[in-house]
Amino acid sequence: MLKRNRVISLALAAVMSGTLLSGCGGKEAKVAGGQPNNEAKPAQSSGKAVKIDIIETGNGLPSPDQDAIKQELDSKLGIDLNMTVYASGDDYKNQLNVRMASANFPDLFALDRQQLKQFSEQGLLLDLSGYLDKLKPTVDFIGEDSLKKGTINGSVYAIAKSPQIPYSTYWVRKDWLDKLGLQTPKTIDELYTVAKAFTDQDPDGNGKKDTLGITGGKIGAFNPVFGAYGIGFDGGPSLYIRDNKLINSLYDPNMEDALTTIKKMVDAGSVDPELMANSGLQHQEKAIKGQAGIIYIDWPNMTKAQFAEQIKAVNPNAEWIQVEAPEGPGGKFVSSWDVGMTPALYAIPKALEKNPDKLAKVIELLNYVSSDGSNLVQYGVEGKHYNMEGDTVVPTELLGKEGAYFWLYQFTGRPEKEYLKVKFAPQKAFVEFADKQPHIEAYGGFIDFPDGYNASDAARYIEEELTKFIYGKRPISEYAAFLKTLESSMNYKLYMDAAEEQLKKLEFLK
Repeated sequence: MLKRNRVISLALAAVMSGTLLSGCGGKEAKVAGGQPNNEAKPAQSSGKAVKIDIIETGNGLPSPDQDAIKQELDSKLGIDLNMTVYASGDDYKNQLNVRMASANFPDLFALDRQQLKQFSEQGLLLDLSGYLDKLKPTVDFIGEDSLKKGTINGSVYAIAKSPQIPYSTYWVRKDWLDKLGLQTPKTIDELYTVAKAFTDQDPDGNGKKDTLGITGGKIGAFNPVFGAYGIGFDGGPSLYIRDNKLINSLYDPNMEDALTTIKKMVDAGSVDPELMANSGLQHQEKAIKGQAGIIYIDWPNMTKAQFAEQIKAVNPNAEWIQVEAPEGPGGKFVSSWDVGMTPALYAIPKALEKNPDKLAKVIELLNYVSSDGSNLVQYGVEGKHYNMEGDTVVPTELLGKEGAYFWLYQFTGRPEKEYLKVKFAPQKAFVEFADKQPHIEAYGGFIDFPDGYNASDAARYIEEELTKFIYGKRPISEYAAFLKTLESSMNYKLYMDAAEEQLKKLEFLK
């Protein structure tokens, strides 16, 4: 569910994203062979249940006899839903590739942007452009802009889940601020002062120099510092538009100044020395153990009950607070937020055209979970997993016990903010705080990498060289030379030219 700990890889921006041209501007495609059916409610069953085969990644799916969501969907829609989930993303990818190559197509399946491009070019995916009228409840639910995420060369080949919201901010130990007589940092200069004090002035009072200033997941720990220079950054460089011109973080005129400020923090010893080696949630562990006083992280990994309990077990007086993005010469932004990203894409095989009854049921399923069945796949069975008090969803204890897998059925997503406030009621304030922080709108998720550009190699080189700059292993005076190498050896200009062309087709650029 959570977003995405994106490191400096532009490649990762494409793995979870998609694009579109048709279906926008209020235009609706005509459906061949009949009138559009925009009704979201399930049709009357004709008798025998239609078997629908779905595959995706995930875990925790119960057996069919214990699966309340499957049973409700089967009953409502006259289907026999056969869901297979793979815990390993690599395993899933391999299984999907085998099935597509052998024409053993699932009826609905998750895929990433790379697979979307590959399978659509091979003619294996149903072009949904001609079915958008029939999918109107789905389109209304996810928003027409989301259709762009599932588009290749002007045709819609996948349904993107509805958008998510930002989760991450800086968190600071308020009890350490109070002990040292410091205020919550509001500028990058104040952030530097606080981080250095947390490192040098024994904020935990144990008489040892064993505390850190800033920690986080690799260079993403400095997302808000880049944001203070007006640079869109989310663990790696972003693509954003300024004055109708496409900007890449790496070419932002303020980039060298931002790197200089980060290097100043590193030189002062106020940054986790293992920052670039942090993987998974190692930075969270350091915060929980009381080793660091500033961390860039998402709210669930600081406020869920099990983590809150761990923090208090180490020190009952520990108090972590969310803080706004620090202000700098370029303003104040927590990070970039890629509007081209999506939690998942779902496609239908072209072969299903030959089975119109089953195709109709798959469309009906997508429409149902986007409308009347939305609460079902979010919260479970009404009267069992939740109750309604007016327009308010009130979870029962059973939702907490049985609802961990319900998200597997959210094929078109969910109204994220409302959902989180129900599922994480005690964390409501943290959800709202993170969501309202300013972000720079980025568009990298819409971009398909051109032939001849190796995104993985480029991402690795970018991370290596930025790390050298901030740790003083390479002088910042060589930044222009770094860009030149990126263009000459990594075909980076090819990528940027492709990005500009694609964003113009999508009408983000004029």
